[in-house]
Amino acid sequence: MTGKLRFDSPDAVHPPLGPYSHTVVVPPGAGLVFVSGQIGVRPDGTVGSTIEEQADQAFANVVALLGAHALDVASVVKLTVFIVAGIDAEAVRLARLKHFASARPTSTTVYVAQLLRPEWLIEVEAVAATS
Repeated sequence: MTGKLRFDSPDAVHPPLGPYSHTVVVPPGAGLVFVSGQIGVRPDGTVGSTIEEQADQAFANVVALLGAHALDVASVVKLTVFIVAGIDAEAVRLARLKHFASARPTSTTVYVAQLLRPEWLIEVEAVAATS
């Protein structure tokens, strides 16, 4: 990759309301890794019953998949989080801060009626840039 990722929040709009950037510029020559939506399923196939457990695992799954490509959270340029309506987003925010404390990718969080299976409470997808 020629150059570094540039995370910006220009003065043209209100400052970010959370740990994200309004824009990310990916330099020429960078590749992209798209991480499919990750739910709170543990490596053994079990799913936690609480949003705290599921959010922590979903973000941990994203981090693990990035690691499989020799990437870390600093390479993430876009993060999308889907939360089942009625779930308190505070647990999601805390899990994100735990796993993405130093990262400020662009970000979208959306409440949805339901995910594919009713026991799933959160899904997290990411796009990362490679060197």
